[in-house]
Amino acid sequence: MSEISSRKIRNICILAHVDHGKTTLADHLIAAYGGGVLHPKLAGNIRFMDYLDEEQRRAITMKSSSISLHFRDQFINLIDSPGHMDFCSEVSTAARLSDGALILVDAVEGVHIQTHAVLRQSWVEKLTPCLVLNKIDRLITELKLTPMEAYTRLLRIVHEVNGILSAYKSEKYLSDVDALLAGASVDGTGEYDHELIEDDEEDTFQPQKGNVAFVCALDGWGFCIEQFAEFYASKLGASISALTKGFWGPRYFNTKKMMVVGKKAMEGVSRDPQPMFVQFVLKPLWQVYQAALDVDGDKDMLNKVIKTFNLSIPPRELLNKDAKTVLQVVMRRWLPLSDTVLSMVIKSMPDPITAQSIRISRLLPKREFAGDAAGHSSDVIGEAERVRKCVKACDSSSDSPCVVFVSKMFAFPAKMIPQKGPNGEKWSQSLAGEIEGGDSEECFLAFARIFSGNLCLGQKIFVLSALYDPIDVNMSQKHIQEAEIQRLYLMMGQGLKPILNASAGNIVAIQGLGQYILKSATLSSTRNCWPFSSMMFQVAPTLRVAIEPSDPANMGALMRGLRLLNRADPFVEVSVSSRGEHVLAAAGEVHLERCVKDLKERFAKISLEISPPLVSYKETVEGGDAFSFLDSLKISPGGSQCVEKVVANGRCVVRVFVAKLPNALTKVLEENGEVLADIIEGRPVKKTGKLGFVSHGDGDLMAVLRKHMVDSLENELGLTSEKADKERSERYKQLCYSFLQRIWSFGPRQVGPNILLVPDTKAGDIRSSNAEHGVLVHGSPLVSKKLGFLDNLNSDSVLGSENGEQPEETAFLFMESEALKNSIVAGFQLATSAGPLCDEPMWGLAFLVESYIFPANSEVKDQLDQYGIFSGQVMAAVKESCRAAVLQNNPRLAEAMYFCELNTPGDFLKKTYGVLSRRRSRVLREEMHESSPLFAVHAYVPVAESFGFADELIKSTGAAASALLVLSHWEVLDEDPFFVPRTEEEKEEYGDGSSVLHNMARKLIDEVRRRKGLHVEEKVVQHATKQRTRSRKVLGCSAPPAPPVESAVPRLSSSLKAMNEVEKFRTAASSHATLRDDHDRHISRFRRIGSELKAELKETRVSLGVEKSLVERTAQMLKRAQEETFRLETVLLAAKAQVETLSSDSRVSELKVVRLAEYLESLGYMRDRCLISEEVRDEIWSKEVEPQMEDVQELALRRGVSKHFCLVGRSLGCDISGFSFDDISGDEGSDVDATDV
Repeated sequence: MSEISSRKIRNICILAHVDHGKTTLADHLIAAYGGGVLHPKLAGNIRFMDYLDEEQRRAITMKSSSISLHFRDQFINLIDSPGHMDFCSEVSTAARLSDGALILVDAVEGVHIQTHAVLRQSWVEKLTPCLVLNKIDRLITELKLTPMEAYTRLLRIVHEVNGILSAYKSEKYLSDVDALLAGASVDGTGEYDHELIEDDEEDTFQPQKGNVAFVCALDGWGFCIEQFAEFYASKLGASISALTKGFWGPRYFNTKKMMVVGKKAMEGVSRDPQPMFVQFVLKPLWQVYQAALDVDGDKDMLNKVIKTFNLSIPPRELLNKDAKTVLQVVMRRWLPLSDTVLSMVIKSMPDPITAQSIRISRLLPKREFAGDAAGHSSDVIGEAERVRKCVKACDSSSDSPCVVFVSKMFAFPAKMIPQKGPNGEKWSQSLAGEIEGGDSEECFLAFARIFSGNLCLGQKIFVLSALYDPIDVNMSQKHIQEAEIQRLYLMMGQGLKPILNASAGNIVAIQGLGQYILKSATLSSTRNCWPFSSMMFQVAPTLRVAIEPSDPANMGALMRGLRLLNRADPFVEVSVSSRGEHVLAAAGEVHLERCVKDLKERFAKISLEISPPLVSYKETVEGGDAFSFLDSLKISPGGSQCVEKVVANGRCVVRVFVAKLPNALTKVLEENGEVLADIIEGRPVKKTGKLGFVSHGDGDLMAVLRKHMVDSLENELGLTSEKADKERSERYKQLCYSFLQRIWSFGPRQVGPNILLVPDTKAGDIRSSNAEHGVLVHGSPLVSKKLGFLDNLNSDSVLGSENGEQPEETAFLFMESEALKNSIVAGFQLATSAGPLCDEPMWGLAFLVESYIFPANSEVKDQLDQYGIFSGQVMAAVKESCRAAVLQNNPRLAEAMYFCELNTPGDFLKKTYGVLSRRRSRVLREEMHESSPLFAVHAYVPVAESFGFADELIKSTGAAASALLVLSHWEVLDEDPFFVPRTEEEKEEYGDGSSVLHNMARKLIDEVRRRKGLHVEEKVVQHATKQRTRSRKVLGCSAPPAPPVESAVPRLSSSLKAMNEVEKFRTAASSHATLRDDHDRHISRFRRIGSELKAELKETRVSLGVEKSLVERTAQMLKRAQEETFRLETVLLAAKAQVETLSSDSRVSELKVVRLAEYLESLGYMRDRCLISEEVRDEIWSKEVEPQMEDVQELALRRGVSKHFCLVGRSLGCDISGFSFDDISGDEGSDVDATDV
């Protein structure tokens, strides 16, 4: 593929909301220009790119896959991506490798939440978008709109999409202005980098520009307005460019003057003027559809279209009885979908050379270095800059460095790997290096794009992780590996085409990197290359479950399968919890189901046990208004709201005060965790997090972050409002800056949304019980320094300084206090990572910790500290103090919330609200789609209540409603988990509190604590009542009275023997019960056959002539009844053997008699209904029944069950083989009444 010019390549992806027609559109493009891999008649129905079984079953795309198309003289790499929010990571991988994006929007449903997400994804990755309005036919056939109404709807959708992109542009503009104001983009000459601010004069999507297409992917037709402009140019006598501009917007055609005019010029010319798009484009389409589908439609309209446009259609296709099929044939010939879309792609989307020059600031941001670093590594920096220039120019020359980005690794069945090369030669290279463990059936391939140079088989290349730094060689050795390219493939959907080499601008699949890349990486032919920036993912994997094998012996297979799954899925996360559980994190329920299915069927191939979802929560405290936070900073930790603890050896006193951070500041810290991590650890700042995605320029993200933190505080406090008191505002602004200059650490994990503040050196003095003076452990505002809020000049004013000479003992204490700083920070990190409520991370809290240490007395100096290392004691004390401070300040639980977008018909709106109310949802708004029977409902749904939400919605509404869940925010529950009535009103309502049920917050806390194995305060018996002993009467005998206690011991041995006998009896009785069930099943079968035969005989009596087939069938049924009767005897013989072994027990003997009586009754039943003849019955009696009758009669006389036979004899009404039921009917010892039977 190296001979293909980069100017003739287009790399595009299809992005849209779920079920908006991405895969159907891809089918038509593949059928037309995919090299014959798909027949045109199957396009739109087979969904070629969805080749996984789960994709076909669910009818949704779950992965991004690529295929190469050849359109005219252009080479197009098409990537189909999922639309479901659970698979948004696949959208990110597709967008990174593309230069343009086809944004599909359903003309009926309009813009949805996932449409916002893919538009932002294309904006972040700097893709050139084109808009495709799909399902135009539904406006005609389903909504029955007029052309004017349809035009209004299409116009509104285009304006809405443009408004979304305009918002992103404005966001970037404001971010760039912030960077300029912060001095981030001022160069050495004092001039601003004006490239950061781009022009925003016109909308992105304009049909007259040719980047908007109107299509019906299912029927296979589509058009751009330029096509109609070319057709009408000769008829109307106007230029193509003039008609193209006039075919969209408020433009009208004056037929008298034969010119395009505005609406004012049409006054007096037409009573109801219609825009040119309606008059010349939509009306002909409506007429064609109505002529083809309406019963009384003008059938000559299709012939007119065929003749006017000289369409070549076989006559047999026009004779099809299905009007829809005929319409599709005509529309596909008239307005071919594939030609329309691909022509728009070639015209509106850039080639790789042009696109990479636009995207370079996103792919490889420019790095700034200090003077020392630049001086020592000038050669490395120079070569890295040369590599960046080659990527920017998409240089494919032989001497340019090869740079490739791998967006994901995907598993491919090893048996489907081509075994022959591009020239037909057989591959000699083995797959052993690519298959995990050597016995797996999956081979891992890299989904990659070449951004510079050429890639060929056998080439040695370096694999760079995201943390690689070419300047810091020693620290980056573990982030670079050398690999060899084993094979190269051109992806063709579900197939692979081997190639020898590929040049810059192509998308390929690479084999040979499975052992070196986990999810994504940068490949380079030189070490001196910066890794590409990280991809943006719209959501985080929040759904977590614990997974284990059903058989513990398969633990090794599970771990191997989890490793394969973690590599194959770019978004899944596999970890081991503190309890030793293997935790699998996915984006949602559908994503989790697919991961579990892949584990069971592809990677692990074992049976698995899945736990209920592990929901994450946050712990915080109740917060007042915004000003209460700043007021709390002025409170000394020695006050009543302070928690004080003394370490075990008494040498240190820890005082802790906690306050709630403003929500805006918490959000900024949470969204930019990766940027904070780079700043704190001293790494080059990468453009990650929301802040990095908004600012596309090469400015200083640290300065932008500082401004966002300050703005979040000021906006939350309302200090920027014009109505605010200036004096008060200035005072609180000073407090804000003072707060930001005292940041010691973030937590948990050094980057969380909790802050540890440096203690004030002017805090009150403290003395021990021995009147010894304590020394305060001075903190260090390290984070404030690294963020730029504090420089070296004014750091002393924050920290304070101890002037004058200190005694030797005091000086030693100061040295020891310096060593305890890390212990305080470690205790803060431990406390914020596991809160006091249920060991969940803390959220949005500021801690002020004052630690005082005292001199050690003589006893402590003489012996080792029996309480352990002193630093460990301080760490534990700080941790417990922070947790206790949270408990003391009205703790609250915060839960994650989904934003739910529901679409439902009006008839099911009530049921939809019922589902939402059962899930603790909060409805935000409800609106009706324009010209549609659907209602859109927006609500917030707790993540804990979202599991099974989609299934319940489908069952309640009959699949009429659909929902999409997107992680939105964290919300604090207002309920106090430790509520106790305190006020008079509360005591009057709840009493003393003993009868108050746990609220939702307490229930969630107890649920998490129970899952983690923590102590839960709950009553084993909620409402204790007197226990009752229920006696069980067996065979009409009441339970004997309880024996005295003195006789309990001698009775123990006999009881054990009795228990053994009972166990034997239970085993035999169980076997006998099984045989009895078999007998019952046969009896019911006989009765069913008898009823069938009775119906047949009744019909034959009515009919004078009996057909031969009916007679044969009757004979067969009689024969079958005879066979089943003899089979029943085998069952009875087995039952006899079981009964005889237990003849000593009276109940078993009675069962034997009763079973035989039931058998006799069944014989009589079959005889009366002509199921068996008299001869057959007598034969059964003489061979099987009569030999048992003497024993049975004797048992009946002895056990007192003879009346069973009396009743059966009377029901039969005859004697059988000389045996008279009357012989035993008069037994005086019988105690069985007729009602018993």
